[in-house]
Amino acid sequence: MINGLTIQLKVSTFAKGLSWYTTLLKREPDFIPHEHFAEWEMVKGAWLQIALGEPAEKGGPLRLGVEDIYLERERLMRELDIVIEEVQTREGVPAAWCTFEDPDGNRVGLYQELGN
Repeated sequence: MINGLTIQLKVSTFAKGLSWYTTLLKREPDFIPHEHFAEWEMVKGAWLQIALGEPAEKGGPLRLGVEDIYLERERLMRELDIVIEEVQTREGVPAAWCTFEDPDGNRVGLYQELGN
């Protein structure tokens, strides 16, 4: 039985990546076990890691669940000075989502579960 999950994204400049993901997640990392490596526990047993290295071409997207996708999209565009696509929906799909890239081209996104 699987009881945990880690997702690792490579960043080309650790300080820039750390700042970007700290702003994205609105908090400092939970754990920095060694130089050029940081981790956030997203939910119990599920960790997002960033590490210095060669980013994967068009990896992801890593999508993060939020309560209000429109407010969070606006916050990120303002605080990270990025452009994020319009929020997407599809008939029959109980979620809304949008995708963007970190400074290294890793695909990241937001999603919001929608009521039935």
